[in-house]
Amino acid sequence: MNETAKLATEETRKLTDDELRSRVIRLGFSGDAARYEAFVAALRAALPDDVTVMIRGSALVGVRWEDGAPFDADGPGTSDLDLTLVGGDMLKLWDEKAFYIPKLHTAPLNDDTPDSCPSLVPLRRSLCRIAGRPVNIQATSSIVQYVRDVLMDQPYFTLVEGKKDEAPADAPEDTVSA
Repeated sequence: MNETAKLATEETRKLTDDELRSRVIRLGFSGDAARYEAFVAALRAALPDDVTVMIRGSALVGVRWEDGAPFDADGPGTSDLDLTLVGGDMLKLWDEKAFYIPKLHTAPLNDDTPDSCPSLVPLRRSLCRIAGRPVNIQATSSIVQYVRDVLMDQPYFTLVEGKKDEAPADAPEDTVSA
C-alpha cells in the first residue's frame, strides 16, 4: 500500500458514519445528496432484503490504494465506485470462472467483465447513470469481508444494511450448557 493511502486509511477509520457518508456524497456524487439517495434506492429496489451493500476504495478513503492519487485525479467522473455485496446468495449469481476465491469472493463486475454476472448488468448500468461514473460490483462472503476489513485494513461504509434472519417468536431460545 502506498504511504499516502496508508495515512488516508488511518484517517478514514477515525471518521463517524455521518462523516463517511458525507465524504462518499462529496466524492462519488459531486456533493449531490439526491443522487446518492437515488443510488441507494436503486440498490434497495433491485436486491433482496438480506443483502448488505458496502462501498470501499478511493470514494471512501479519498485516494487510490496503488499510488495515493486523489479521487478523480484524472478528471471529474473518472474514478469508480467499488461496491461489495454480502449475503442474499449473491455469490451464486457469478459465473464460476469469475471468482478470486472459489465460492467465497468474486472478481468485480464492470464494463470489461459483463459475463461474470449477467443478472446484475442492468443494475450496474443504472447505478453508473445515477452516479455519473463507473461502478464496480463484486460479491463476497462474510468471512472474506471480515478479513478485508480487519486483517487487510480495507475500510468500508455500509450503504444498505441487509436484514438478518430472525427466529420465529415461538422458537426456543439457544441455551449454553457448561
